[in-house]
Amino acid sequence: MRREVLLLIARQFWANAFKSKAIYFLLGLTAVLLLYAAYSGFRYHEQNHFREGHQEMARESWESNPDKHPHRMAHFGTFAFRLKHPLSTFDFGIESFTGNAVFLEAHKQNTTNFSEASFSTSLIRFGELSMAMILQIILPLMIFFIGYAAIVADRENGTLKILLTQGTSWKEILYGKALGLAGISLLFYLPFVLIAVLMLALEEHATADDWTRLMVILITYLLYLVILSMITIVVSASSSTSKNALVKLLGLWLLLIVVLPRTAQSVGTYLYPTPTKLEFRSAIEEEVIQFGDSHDPDDPYYQSIKDSVLQVYNVQSTEELPFNYSGFQMFTGEKISAEIYKRHQGMLMQQYQKQNQLTKWLAVANPYLGIKSLSMSLCGTDLASYISFQLQAEDYRYQLAQTMNELQMKYIKANVASSEGQVNVVDAKEWKAFPDFSYQYPTVGQAIQNDALATASVLFWLLLCIGMMNHWSDKASAL
Repeated sequence: MRREVLLLIARQFWANAFKSKAIYFLLGLTAVLLLYAAYSGFRYHEQNHFREGHQEMARESWESNPDKHPHRMAHFGTFAFRLKHPLSTFDFGIESFTGNAVFLEAHKQNTTNFSEASFSTSLIRFGELSMAMILQIILPLMIFFIGYAAIVADRENGTLKILLTQGTSWKEILYGKALGLAGISLLFYLPFVLIAVLMLALEEHATADDWTRLMVILITYLLYLVILSMITIVVSASSSTSKNALVKLLGLWLLLIVVLPRTAQSVGTYLYPTPTKLEFRSAIEEEVIQFGDSHDPDDPYYQSIKDSVLQVYNVQSTEELPFNYSGFQMFTGEKISAEIYKRHQGMLMQQYQKQNQLTKWLAVANPYLGIKSLSMSLCGTDLASYISFQLQAEDYRYQLAQTMNELQMKYIKANVASSEGQVNVVDAKEWKAFPDFSYQYPTVGQAIQNDALATASVLFWLLLCIGMMNHWSDKASAL
């Protein structure tokens, strides 16, 4: 292919595109949508100040407790808030449907609450307007509209015959038109790049990992636009009339953006059903009850444990032990209930992941699903990031409860089984020594690894489109 011919065809495509007033309307509409999405993303991210403030209040409340029995502190508990990722301004993902705060206390795993969807109307199910949503859904429609007649219109007016008789090859025509359409797509895309970079630059705590994520996101979306441009040119080349090309592209948009994703979600939910919140909690409680009550010193299950401990230390009663046995019983009960919860929680998360797996596999046949999944993963707004928060919050809760139980075993007299009164207490400095909760997002490497199939899907579609362009360069006709 000759470089000068490709550029000439691309420039001609640009000139023809900008002769239509429609493209100016589309540019204006995109600018308005982008500004609104950027404003929404900024306001969306501003919730971090609210969450940081409440995390600080929870910490102050924890540290301000006076000397008291450590088991009372274990039940006093604290909160864990999930801060939004700096790139959540670009792609909201499933953030609005997942909770952002959980109360952490001993012997009980509470659910994550205060999702945006719980305070909104049912219209939120249609999605929120983010920069990623515009690039994934609206911009493809614009690209299809601008380029649907790129080849077929030249066939209809006889321009193709002139080009071919002058020595221009079909490959040069197809790739030249694709280059021109990709260039126009880039014109729509550049403002998104600039605003995304600006918003991350304004982020106080942006890290090298965040900038790496943004770079990968921007490159991925650029490839997505190139893929869409080549698909448009192939459809135009394979159509008999401009009307036929437009209908094909609109049908393809509906299939890729609406039909396949909704079908995959419905089929995944049907094949891998999940229990209700009440069923999930009941199953855990029923299993915990089988191990008895760790607060009851006369419970049969824990009585057998006590006998074993007395035998190991060769004493007759718990008062003779070198530690507070009540704290040890709480420690054991906490370990048992936490293991049961983790097992049930793991099974539930596996069901959710299986539901999503069908959608991930469909990304091979649908570039929209691939870019959507990878975008959410890199922006920290996907299911994997939410599961990571739940696991970190549970680990923190467990360490808090067990630390309080260990303090009870170490500092409370062996003959004290109750937390009543003001004598059997631990110094308040112990509460301050326990670190505050801090959620850590998965690294960019982990995010890409979690969505390796989506990454492969984007690269696969790029190669597939190049193959289709080469195929039609041999098969296309000027008639």
